[in-house]
Amino acid sequence: MTCFSDHLRRSPVIPVLVVDRVEHAEPLATALAEGGLTVVEVTLRTPAALEVIRRMKRVPALTVGAGTVLTPGDVDSAVTAGADFIVTPGTPVSLVPALRGAGVPVIPGVQTVSEILARIEDGFQILKLFPAEQCGGVGLLKAIAGPLPSVQFCPTGGIDQSKASAYLALKSVAAVGGSWIAPASALAAENWDLITVNARNAALLGAAKES
Repeated sequence: MTCFSDHLRRSPVIPVLVVDRVEHAEPLATALAEGGLTVVEVTLRTPAALEVIRRMKRVPALTVGAGTVLTPGDVDSAVTAGADFIVTPGTPVSLVPALRGAGVPVIPGVQTVSEILARIEDGFQILKLFPAEQCGGVGLLKAIAGPLPSVQFCPTGGIDQSKASAYLALKSVAAVGGSWIAPASALAAENWDLITVNARNAALLGAAKES
């Protein structure tokens, strides 16, 4: 997890991807990498998702994770597909053993202080605050940092280019995730140039965080 945390610090903006078509995987991966983003999350929301993970990993610059992991079966499928890390939107107790045994870094979803404490007790080091904007956003993270100054977060949900910098300015934020970099409209139009531009702009936010 330490190596993964270091990688996030170098590329702290994570595109959250919903990909319907397998043939989009490699040009999408190339567009994101050319824009300077090296950590991506493919959500398991489409039948194509697992094959998309496999194909995106053909672009060696990318670290490809699986998101919207809901069940132990999803954990197994994601790892078998080659996912480099796993992200959950929430983390029921029944899912914790599979996550702890996944063999790859895990960013479990949380929303409340009690959930945060439980997941830290389970040994997870970076937590996904979801849905970030809807559950309190930057203000909530600032409040949490008082009693829990060492907890690291990857907020996702309702965050776009205009809001990401406020999150990245927080010491408690290791990375942010968002779908604005590769929106459905750009994927449908196969507008890889736009996605590269969006990725480049997002990478500049990440560079400001690193500095």
